[in-house]
Amino acid sequence: MSFLSATLDRVKPSPTIAVTSKAAEMKAAGHDVIGLGAGEPDFDTPDNIKAAGKRAIDEGKTKYTAVDGIPELKKAICEKFRRDNDLAYEPAQVTVGTGGKQVLYNALMATLNPGDEVIIPAPYWVSYPDMVLLAGGEPVVAEASAQTAYKLTPDQLEAAITPKTKWLIFNSPSNPTGAGYSRDELKALTDVLMRHEHVWVMTDDIYEHLVYDDFEFCTPAQVEPGLFDRTLTVNGVSKAYAMTGWRIGYAAGPEHLIRAMGKIQSQSTSNPSSISQWAALEALTGPQDFIPENNKVFQRRRDMVVEMLNAARGVRCPTPEGAFYVYPTIADCIGKTSAAGTKIDSDEAFATALLEEKGVAVVFGAAFGLSPAFRVSYATSDAALKEACTRIQDFCAGLK
Repeated sequence: MSFLSATLDRVKPSPTIAVTSKAAEMKAAGHDVIGLGAGEPDFDTPDNIKAAGKRAIDEGKTKYTAVDGIPELKKAICEKFRRDNDLAYEPAQVTVGTGGKQVLYNALMATLNPGDEVIIPAPYWVSYPDMVLLAGGEPVVAEASAQTAYKLTPDQLEAAITPKTKWLIFNSPSNPTGAGYSRDELKALTDVLMRHEHVWVMTDDIYEHLVYDDFEFCTPAQVEPGLFDRTLTVNGVSKAYAMTGWRIGYAAGPEHLIRAMGKIQSQSTSNPSSISQWAALEALTGPQDFIPENNKVFQRRRDMVVEMLNAARGVRCPTPEGAFYVYPTIADCIGKTSAAGTKIDSDEAFATALLEEKGVAVVFGAAFGLSPAFRVSYATSDAALKEACTRIQDFCAGLK
């Protein structure tokens, strides 16, 4: 009998972390590697936010806090939802966790029973299905293809719903595709949900502020107020505020759900870092002008990467509305052989050969539930992106 839990057989390690780790190992061994796998901004945390964290240390704000967040931060989160999303929450309807991932996991742990189904549009963030499995539920994948710009259609959502459906996990703009749903596209989905009162919505809005061109972000409870009482609106400071390592995520929803999530957190991690909470307070209430400035950089990089990848033989790269990823398809590359003799029979084989032969680390599409494709994070320097895309062009040109 194995000493380890059988639950581990239901999940797999994060492929994005695996790719980043392998790239780091190759770099340490002296190889010339460009990593395009990490999902975090390359910008530094703004100085005013860092100063707030230092101030918290100097002022002795280093003790335990309330399990799911200090009152000051909860109040600021309520104001953020009112200001940005026209959503009215009270502090008792808000929870703060150690990153958005913990908040999502707490919600699943607090609500799922064996046999409960969770609809997850694909391509999806790699952790969604495994968190559902860890919580005892069953992920139901609804594939959104490149033909629909990687967006779930109302008919696909309708077809995925069963009497066992408990949640829809919704992520816009998306990791890994960057696809963002317009208000009309989102309203068409919420119209479906309004016909199925047993289905709740867990919306992951972590890329809310990272949008480009004329795209206007909106969130489900904002578009359809009738869903307000069965929506958990999740967000955090990691991406827009370049605070990935500070580990602060938050959510707002019905008070009974928030209390249940707090119960889970009280017996797992207890409170998030007190120092990080005070820094997050400054992030939400301090100057926001750096966000559009950073977005200009991200948009420039996006445009360059999309253009260069579309110039690679066998690669088709849609232009995303937000986040800092692109998700090119490579159907025309499958079945070919690389210049070094590697058979490209899957997108995982493509990504492995690209790393080993050209020193470019990307994440293969199967990790996100939709193949054949791969994800590129353009949250790195222009020079590194240009060199990486040139190498991808060379790799694809060598396929035969």
